[in-house]
Amino acid sequence: MAAPFRAGRLLILRARYTRSCTPGGRVDIVKGNMGWIEVVVGPMFSGKSEELIRRLRRAEIAKQRVQIFKPVIDQRYAKGGIVSHSGLELDSELVKTGEEILAKVAPRTEVVGIDEAQFLGESVVESCVKLADMGKRVIVAGLDTDFMGRPFEPMPRLLAVAEEIVKFLAICMRCGNPAVHTQRLVASEELIVVGAGNMYEARCRRCFEPHLAHDKIDEAKIATIPKAQAATR
Repeated sequence: MAAPFRAGRLLILRARYTRSCTPGGRVDIVKGNMGWIEVVVGPMFSGKSEELIRRLRRAEIAKQRVQIFKPVIDQRYAKGGIVSHSGLELDSELVKTGEEILAKVAPRTEVVGIDEAQFLGESVVESCVKLADMGKRVIVAGLDTDFMGRPFEPMPRLLAVAEEIVKFLAICMRCGNPAVHTQRLVASEELIVVGAGNMYEARCRRCFEPHLAHDKIDEAKIATIPKAQAATR
């Protein structure tokens, strides 16, 4: 997994785009006590958490007061920290909803980091807007599409109110082309199934199979028919 990820990272940087209030396309100069929202999106294995950690570490080096949050349901690599697939880690606080973030942010905090925001519900959008209105820099990372390739709410709404948007691409694990989709490999129709490399992989537009998870469910049902018939004999 390590080598494809590194190769994907190089491609990701070239595929990056931004939207901002400055002519250069980035939030470079902010006058006065103004906050803003930065959103990093893309499929799994594209380097979103790594980019979030990089930005937050730079803020800490600059002696800014930083608070970091992640969903309580995401404990794939660590219970109390955000962790990238490449192993980078920063301590964080666990929350269930966006409303909890707003309640936990200290008045003197200058930078707020949020990982896997798609798991925090609709309230995360309002919380990010309120924090930015309070003069804080809000940096958010999350999936912009689900396992079916559909917009993953509430991320589209968050993109609409952000000053800066960065979209990363991964490397397709089938053909090596730029990957924009997250392919679910297990049989489940649930929208949220937290997992890593054994349950998901990055796929390009051509190799993506949006109905694969549903097909696996059907295959599992068919496989149980002979067993059920044998049990009734």
